[in-house]
Amino acid sequence: MNAPTATLALRVVEARELNPLIRMLRLRADDGRALPGFAAGAHIRVQVSLTDGGTDWRHYSLVNFDTARNATNAPTEYVIAVRKEAEGRGGSRFMHERLKEGDTLAIEPPKNDFPLHTGPGGSVLVAGGIGVTPLATMAARRRAEEAPVRMHYAGRSRDLMAFLPELEALLGPDLHVHADAEAGAPLDIDALLDNVPAGDRLYVCGPKVMLDAVLARTQVRGWTHDRVHFELFTEPVVEAGDQPFEVELAQSGQRFTVAADQSILDCLIDNGCDPMFDCKRGECGVCAVPVIEGEIDHRDYVLTAREKAEGNVMQICISRAKGARLVLDL
Repeated sequence: MNAPTATLALRVVEARELNPLIRMLRLRADDGRALPGFAAGAHIRVQVSLTDGGTDWRHYSLVNFDTARNATNAPTEYVIAVRKEAEGRGGSRFMHERLKEGDTLAIEPPKNDFPLHTGPGGSVLVAGGIGVTPLATMAARRRAEEAPVRMHYAGRSRDLMAFLPELEALLGPDLHVHADAEAGAPLDIDALLDNVPAGDRLYVCGPKVMLDAVLARTQVRGWTHDRVHFELFTEPVVEAGDQPFEVELAQSGQRFTVAADQSILDCLIDNGCDPMFDCKRGECGVCAVPVIEGEIDHRDYVLTAREKAEGNVMQICISRAKGARLVLDL
């Protein structure tokens, strides 16, 4: 069972459209008190209203450009940026269309699943679209530490890329902007990796297609896992060929049908179960469940190739069945 987490009630003191897709929100406590501190890469969970009338939680990275060393130790505000997702369940539309300055949001205190590591060597930050948010804070932290840092920021066009002026002021020539509309092609991952010094760590955040490409190319080059750090900035999506399937819980004998556009995790929650979970994107490993029977369609970023081949555990927030049925040890 997930332990309850204390929530904070924060007021929206500023809501501003950075471009047609991205809205920036500034949150503070009514009494102006200091909020729980955070480190670069951290996020908060925000309670949102969905189009079906229900509520859910969404993760948003905390954005900070202050280069003072203690800037995020006891902040008086949190800044987040939200990309509008037309095909989602309505959480981002709530944040864009229904939330107003003066409204109050319930949030959980910061948590960091994407930490910036210390030690020798530089940091190379690779951002795709709204994935720039945690990396912007990392860039500011590296500047505060006077440590080497470079950022490659890719997007469809400059007018849809948030925080460009702030990043240009922060990083100067260490910011490399790639706009598909100008280049006529996506970011060249191999060319980028060719210029990463041997001792540098890579931090990647962006959409699945970009993350998959970067991970594939670093694996081909033999880069170790401790050198490549990432966070996926997207919700799980329905893939071509996804079909409903049955899931059986071996310990209770309960059986449920998982819809083509539904995760096993959401199916279990909808049917009154209380499985462990956190990120809902196949990154954290919290929702891992042993599989007794059935073939798994692995879509996570947690399990190794060997663990996936063995086929006896899965991340139920994102992975599915290749066949008609799975039996889980739940």
